[in-house]
Amino acid sequence: MIDVDTTWQQACAALASDEYDTAFGVLESAMREARPPVRARIALHLASAQALYGDPGVPDVRKALNVAVALDPALAADPLRRALDAELAARTQGEEAPPVPEELRTDPSALVRFHTLCALALSGHPQDALDLGLTPAELPEHLRWRLRSWQADAHEALGEFQEGAHLYAEAAHLARGLNRAVMLQEQAALLLQLGQPGEAARVLEQARALYTGRDPEEELNLATWQYLQAQALLGQGQPDAALVAVEEAARLEARQGEHSYGVALVRGQVLTHLGRQEAALKAFEQALNLASPGDRPYANHELGVALLDLDRPVEAREKLEAVLSDPEYPYLPEVLADVAECDYRLGRLPEAQQTAEQALAQGAVIPASLVLGNVALDYYHLDEALEHYERVVREAAPESRDWVTGHQMAADVMAQQGFTDPAAAYAHAQQALAHTPESDDWYVTLQDHLRRAGELMGSSRGRTLN
Repeated sequence: MIDVDTTWQQACAALASDEYDTAFGVLESAMREARPPVRARIALHLASAQALYGDPGVPDVRKALNVAVALDPALAADPLRRALDAELAARTQGEEAPPVPEELRTDPSALVRFHTLCALALSGHPQDALDLGLTPAELPEHLRWRLRSWQADAHEALGEFQEGAHLYAEAAHLARGLNRAVMLQEQAALLLQLGQPGEAARVLEQARALYTGRDPEEELNLATWQYLQAQALLGQGQPDAALVAVEEAARLEARQGEHSYGVALVRGQVLTHLGRQEAALKAFEQALNLASPGDRPYANHELGVALLDLDRPVEAREKLEAVLSDPEYPYLPEVLADVAECDYRLGRLPEAQQTAEQALAQGAVIPASLVLGNVALDYYHLDEALEHYERVVREAAPESRDWVTGHQMAADVMAQQGFTDPAAAYAHAQQALAHTPESDDWYVTLQDHLRRAGELMGSSRGRTLN
């Protein structure tokens, strides 16, 4: 005689080993042999297993739920049926889905609460999903790493990247094979968001070792690995190696008939770092064409900056204004600073100053200060300009482009002031010169500033008091 619990345990054992064909064979065989009331309960568990496939599994989940209720109409009120139905609604309707019933959140069945958590996360309620307090130990083995993945995703939705990275690490520990590699890659993605490219690279190295070359599903995941590797390499100052990685990501995607927004965007970022602005512009245009509505502001922002780099401020401003129309974009202060830069290049100094001050007040300290320094310099307000450039030096990452620019401009302003503080002028010129190529127009100017400041320092030391 077919028993629901025994059948489900057998299916779970197969799912834990990633033997999906075996698991579905167990469930479908039991449904053929069991009596109608038992078949109805097994259909609910079949729907739970089908839900693991995400969006592609929606038709099969719906079919299994319909079969269950047709065999036993009383199951319409069953908590597992209702939780799966809520997950289905959330997956197909998103934030427009009906509210998830409160009583499902505290149901005694861990399986019911798992699918309830999925429904809450999918319908845009990440904090409610986390508040369920479900633990891996309560669930069958095949759901344990998935639980941690859902919880990590909820933290990510809340902007809590460090918590998300820790949970993805735990999910990777609980998973196996390609699933473990994917979880490690999700962890690496959050580490990149946290500005930890070295740590991301270490995690990606672990993930790469899990690829066997035998699984047909590996190729797209490997494309994602290459895309993340490109970001990690770029973050570690290796743009040439990053370009090789992102080109490999694009090649692997193309083999699968895919072209993703993310790969095009990162390719543009890498090309920008390599100074290949025209090629970067084409990559960002491709990213914009591939972007979903939620990704378009990111692509437009990159495109605007690339156009600025090519000294095309009118076109750049058009792209940046499109970003400003999205109040949810997280980098609006930086966009304001870029708009201010456009106005500055167009000779609209009052507008540039006003917008840059707004950007500075909202936290875009470095780009806004550069614009404000340039505007003040054009007005020949040298003390004010120097204050802005020295703020850039203090706030920018050492040896970054903005840091070098801050030193260059500070040294130049001090020269225009007549080297009233030659030691400070010497220090700014020395720092800038150490990171300015000889082919750069600034190189000779900085050498002159360094020499003159040094001479003044020497003559000052040679004086004696009366």
